[in-house]
Amino acid sequence: MNPMPQLEPMLKQLRLSGILDSLNVRNEQAIESKLAYTDFLALLIQDEVARRDQRHFAQRLRKAQVSGDKTLERFDYAHSPSVNHALIAELGTCRFVTQHAPVLIAGPTGTGKSHLVQALGHCALRAGYDVLFITHNKLLAALHAAKATNTYERKLQQLAKIDVIAIDDFGLRPMRSPQDEDFHELIAERYERTTTLVTSNLDFEEWGAAFPNKLLGAATIDRLRDGAYRIVLDGQTRRKPRPVPEASQATRKAANTRSPQSAGRQR
Repeated sequence: MNPMPQLEPMLKQLRLSGILDSLNVRNEQAIESKLAYTDFLALLIQDEVARRDQRHFAQRLRKAQVSGDKTLERFDYAHSPSVNHALIAELGTCRFVTQHAPVLIAGPTGTGKSHLVQALGHCALRAGYDVLFITHNKLLAALHAAKATNTYERKLQQLAKIDVIAIDDFGLRPMRSPQDEDFHELIAERYERTTTLVTSNLDFEEWGAAFPNKLLGAATIDRLRDGAYRIVLDGQTRRKPRPVPEASQATRKAANTRSPQSAGRQR
């Protein structure tokens, strides 16, 4: 007797319908290997746990706004020949998260800063930490919008409690008051409590130029630099324009041989 018709509605009722995906394969495996009933059940439960973990991770990845293909395994070191491989490997262990140590990444456009910071966020997600990847401009806009709806303090505390925030493209646009105040408040709230990662096209010495209030900027950057890991990416941009397709011989010939009437009209 085939038990599947009875199993399917019961598994769905128990919210275990994922077991159906591997039930036939595991059943054949149990018969061939003469597994005990408990071993067969353990395999099914392991499959279900793995499915749930994968689904939960995918949800956390979307919430973190981290690209799924931006991983350390896919990071191209060839474009930044002087980068410290040992340091990147150390950061991949996520000890910087338990240390609440900032990670600051600087380098020209297209050298892999966004990829690397998302890859570190990916590592933190796999280690079980909450992560948010956001550009500096979007972060400032979110804080400004919270002020408009009288939810600034709640938004600030929400952002302050996230285990790892990766802020991309810091200083791409100079801040205006009170943007620098909002940014300082967030960094101050997160200081030595949670972990902040920042990327910028600016050299580290130029970060202060992004603040209209230089004293406030100095205080903010001092907190970011304290105990921070620093990475400088160099090399040529990875972003290449699409090659322009060459015109066919017939197209070139047509362009070069205009009729006299057409030439007259253009004159």
